[in-house]
This record gives sequence, C-alpha cells and structure tokens, in this order.
Amino acid sequence: MTHPLVGKSYRFELGPLKVNFTFDSPSQGSFVVEQGGGLAPDGHTETVELDLKEIREGLYLNSWTEASGATVTHVEDFANATVYSNVTVDGTLYNFVGTIKEA
Repeated sequence: MTHPLVGKSYRFELGPLKVNFTFDSPSQGSFVVEQGGGLAPDGHTETVELDLKEIREGLYLNSWTEASGATVTHVEDFANATVYSNVTVDGTLYNFVGTIKEA
C-alpha cells in the first residue's frame, strides 16, 4: 500500500518561517526554506530522515533532526490544514502554529 503523503509537497507557513516540504518516502523528506525567520537561511535545502507516525486519518506526528543539529517535531493536521511545530535550534525551543497548503 502506498503512503498517502508520499510524492506530495506542502507549504508550511509558520509565521516568520515558511517552508516547502516534500514527502519523498515514508522515511525521507526534503525541504526548501523560503523564509527562515532568523532560524534558517532563506533558500536552505535539505533531505532528512523522518520519524512519521499516523495518529489517525489525516493527522501525523512527524519529526526529524537536521544536519545542523536542529530538531523539528510537527503535528500535521491535514484535515484542518494546521501544523503545530516545535523547533530546537542551538538549545532554544521555538513553538509555532501555522497552516498547511498543498503545493
């Protein structure tokens, strides 16, 4: 069975942070930072190993560690087009709530 997110791209708008994210496989994603909001350089691209868990249909817990050591944990509610994001950069935790739009 094919994972419903694989091959799809989404725009996560988290206030000052705007990212285009593609689910390459159930265990890998890639992203482009459109606007880093001071947390990441604009235009930064990376492919990351995902820990993606379906909580219920349309609701996922998604987390990864970036090459810089930054950690990201999302609750991605595709049914309500909402993303809750916790990002740790250099030991500081940032919390965001934003929108999900299919790209």
